[in-house]
Amino acid sequence: MTSYQAEQDTDPIRAPGTAEREWRAWSGWEALPELRLPRAGHVVVIAAHPDDEVLGFGGSLSLLAAGVRLTVVTVTDGERSHPHSRVETPESLARRRALESRSALGTLGAHGADIIRLRLPDTDVAGHEAHLANALTSLMAKAALCAAPWTGDLHPDHEAAGRAARKAARAAGVPCLHYPVWMWHWARPADPRVPWTDAARIVLPPASLARKAAALSCFTSQIRPLGPGPGDAAILPPEELAHHLRPTEVVFG
Repeated sequence: MTSYQAEQDTDPIRAPGTAEREWRAWSGWEALPELRLPRAGHVVVIAAHPDDEVLGFGGSLSLLAAGVRLTVVTVTDGERSHPHSRVETPESLARRRALESRSALGTLGAHGADIIRLRLPDTDVAGHEAHLANALTSLMAKAALCAAPWTGDLHPDHEAAGRAARKAARAAGVPCLHYPVWMWHWARPADPRVPWTDAARIVLPPASLARKAAALSCFTSQIRPLGPGPGDAAILPPEELAHHLRPTEVVFG
């Protein structure tokens, strides 16, 4: 067994995932209460890596952009998305992904969003979790809402960013929502590992869904191969993107 095969056997994100058709056929969607987003005030959206905010919360961002002041915090630059690439260095990937994120936010209509890059090391957010929580607490002062990666997403950076956001939100007295990203890959409809009783859905009008689809296309470093080698494969092939192109987004309270 190769080391890569071993990783597939032990890492649910690398293992084969659930087909989107299974999620689309699930009868449980209507049981999730519908969530209304703020129409005014300040909303802080946290991403462990540039693209998380659009994958898990992009349609909601497009709705929020019409009336609220947005701050988007990217915890890392996502520089280790392709650690074995022969085409991009971590430094060039960091620059590229930051530009992709800015372009995607503009496509969502969030041209005026404040974008804060904390530049914590990709793959080691947990090692800086206390520092991150302190940094986020000051950013959340008087915010109407915080949205952050789900703490059960089974990606260590997502989970650490979510925990830090939750701690900061409590300290600042701000409501915090958690959006899943990789859950749609490794979980199944009605999966008992998922806290469905804490879940709510945000319904995306067709225009918001179209903007989200266009924004996701900005992340060329993730949705297309960087080059011909195995270390340059796309992180988000079409079957993975399909999970994030539904007319609803789900958050946990």
